[in-house]
Amino acid sequence: MTLFDQDTKSIETAPGVFAATVTANWSVNGNPNGGYLMALLAGAMASLSGDVKTPVVTANYIARCVPGPAEIRVEEISLTKQFHRFQARLFQEGKEKVRALATFALENDECVISRYETPPTPLAPRETCVPVPSLPSYTLFDRIDVLLDPACAGWMQNRLVERSENKGWIRFKDASPYGLLPLLLVADSLPPAVMASYGMVAWVPTIELSVNIRNLPQSPWLNCCLRTRFVTCGLLEADGEIWDEGGNLVSISRQIAQVRKL
Repeated sequence: MTLFDQDTKSIETAPGVFAATVTANWSVNGNPNGGYLMALLAGAMASLSGDVKTPVVTANYIARCVPGPAEIRVEEISLTKQFHRFQARLFQEGKEKVRALATFALENDECVISRYETPPTPLAPRETCVPVPSLPSYTLFDRIDVLLDPACAGWMQNRLVERSENKGWIRFKDASPYGLLPLLLVADSLPPAVMASYGMVAWVPTIELSVNIRNLPQSPWLNCCLRTRFVTCGLLEADGEIWDEGGNLVSISRQIAQVRKL
């Protein structure tokens, strides 16, 4: 069992009620990563659904989570021949911190259409990319490699660009296999796209994150891109794509976040 598997494990203590532990192993600036929290909730929901693939998970982050015990309460919404839908809520000290909805597609060998109208994001070779360093309170980067394309990495030296986009290569340092839950973490592992144009002058707390997994990747390194086009009234959107090295689309995501000056 990998560290991520251990840190997303939950135990059903009563029908639909799970005991879990939020760890500090996947934190950004001391806060548990949103994709990691989503994986905790999705894991509890998936355990009640059985054989699932290509889930769509949406999480709303109501209040800040902290490392420590948590309770996850799962409710089934509906079950059809194609989809199993759930709602899950994460509580700490009796207060709801995260609420998520998941739609799991049941096993179906019929793939009517497979069509990509845009290719994977072009990336520089990994040996020329800029690694995101390990930083105090950023334990996420102790456990995954993030190599930013030089075209968007200038913000780390206060060299900004006009386009709010971060893109690069990501993999688990321990070569963990990619199941559904690790991909939810990867979808939220690039630095905020707005930093490419604003620099490290903003805090970007997530309000809502949606991830749709399309395929399990066939390579350890993943091609990841995060793009913001609009920043208005203290809010932004960030659209993400993940591809494997074979050109297979792994997931798409949409995040809504606040922008706050430090």
